[in-house]
This record gives sequence, C-alpha cells and structure tokens, in this order.
Amino acid sequence: MSLPDGFAFAHELRVRWSETDPQGIVFNANYLLYADVGFTEYLRALGYPYPMPTKDAGTELFAVRSEVDFRGSARFDEVIAVAVRTARIGRSSFTMEFEVRRDDALLTAIRSTYVNAAPDGGGARPLPVDFVTRIEAFEAVAPVRG
Repeated sequence: MSLPDGFAFAHELRVRWSETDPQGIVFNANYLLYADVGFTEYLRALGYPYPMPTKDAGTELFAVRSEVDFRGSARFDEVIAVAVRTARIGRSSFTMEFEVRRDDALLTAIRSTYVNAAPDGGGARPLPVDFVTRIEAFEAVAPVRG
C-alpha cells in the first residue's frame, strides 16, 4: 500500500475472524481497535514504548474524543493498513487522524483527540517538549499548532 497524501506512517494487519460479524464483515467498533493498534505502532516508530510515551513526565495520555466516518467494509482475512498522523498539537492535547485502507480504498476515517494529564485525576498537563519535537520531525505534513 502506498501512503495516503500527508501521511508518513502506516501499519498493516490482517482481519481476524473474531473481529467480524457472522457474514465476515468487520464489526464497526473494531475500527477503533485498529486505530489504537496504529497509534501504538506510530509511537513505537517515534521511539516510545507504549502505552506510556509521557511516563517520564509523570503524565499519561487519555483518549477523550473520537469521530468515525465509515465508507467501506473490511472482511475476514483481508490485509488492511492503518495510516496514522498527528493533525494538531495543542498545549496539553493533540489530535490524530487514522485512515483504515484496503489497498488504496479508504474504508474508515477516524479522528481522535488525546489529552496529556496527571494520572491521579489532577487535570491536564502540557505535552512534553520531547514528545512534540519527535512528532514534528516525523510527520510528512507539520501538525497544526494550537
């Protein structure tokens, strides 16, 4: 699979039977699972162990919003790819975009926002500078700031 415009990273996976309905079509909720797998591999490509890329800063990342646009269906045993990019970086949050594709066909577009926060419920904290620097150096298109 070639990378979609604006994306510098994608991760391939094969659809497992447990992710599908009785007709062999991927159940809708599993596209968020695919985005999470893509996010994990994206962080690994940045050099961070998942699930705690901000652990050294004493914070954790929390998913706070996801929007999913279904455009097609993946089926059992197909190889699909999850393209991943950081679209926006704010002071304490960032937004990721995911495209789940079969070959060059867009199946699902997902936009998820994560907040960097104290694990004890102490509220949002600024994103670590190293985290932001690595993302900006990695991306094909610079994330929007703010």
